[in-house]
Amino acid sequence: MNKENRILINGNSQNSLWGFFIVLILLVAPLSQVTAGVLVAPSVIVLDGKAKTGRMNLQNPSNSPKEVSISFSFGIPESDSMGNVNIFLRDTAITDPRSALGWVKAFPRKLIIPPNGSQVVRFIARPPKGLEDGEYWVRVVVESQEGITSIPTATDAEQITTQLNMIMRTAVMLKYRTGELVAALEINGTDIVYNESTIDVIVDMKNKGNVSYIGLLECRLLDANKKEISKHHLQLAVYRDLKRKITLPLVEGNFQKPYSVAVSITNKGRNDIPANEMVFGNELSEIVALNE
Repeated sequence: MNKENRILINGNSQNSLWGFFIVLILLVAPLSQVTAGVLVAPSVIVLDGKAKTGRMNLQNPSNSPKEVSISFSFGIPESDSMGNVNIFLRDTAITDPRSALGWVKAFPRKLIIPPNGSQVVRFIARPPKGLEDGEYWVRVVVESQEGITSIPTATDAEQITTQLNMIMRTAVMLKYRTGELVAALEINGTDIVYNESTIDVIVDMKNKGNVSYIGLLECRLLDANKKEISKHHLQLAVYRDLKRKITLPLVEGNFQKPYSVAVSITNKGRNDIPANEMVFGNELSEIVALNE
């Protein structure tokens, strides 16, 4: 599951200085005070070519009603050359052939959830004819209005009033699957970047299947005798090309050089995703020698 929070400030003020203080209040306030919204489950919604329908549960854990709207955008994980990953949501000019934007609908699109209440949102896919086998993607964007907050006036004489309209935005991946599904990944290369007391392992991957490759990436730093110095793993979601970075500490100890890094990728062991929603595919491993 991937999330994006945004605070929107709407209001009118007769004093620009007060506008500055309003923004300052939002910046220094504890995050939990300004982003308490609705709870969304599941974190990934999967539809298939047989049923073409699905559902999402929204829960309001607060003591005040929440106004919620549902919309759609397209966005998949993208990385830079150093393996830093971002998701950019786009509503127009989508050229990705795996986009489901425009043919997945939600019911209802706007709703009010009472205090401590819940609501089911249903989805239906109306794919175009002649769709190729594989997986298609769209982000379900859930926006919940956090209510109106009034800022106290400076003095009775100035009569300054400002209202803050705070909104939480959550983007949940929806996947539509049809036909024969293939999960396949390829490693294009692995780069090593030395730091003072750590090394960065940047793994360049390419999706060779017709579904997103969901799995685990693990890197182990080994000495000349294959003795483990350090290791780390992270969850993986490769939709197109993607680079991911794992930082390994250079731990002091009775280790013999030269060092190497063991890289392994598998899409088994993801206990956070139901087994019936996984598309299992190939596993990869390689040893990268470290040259100092």
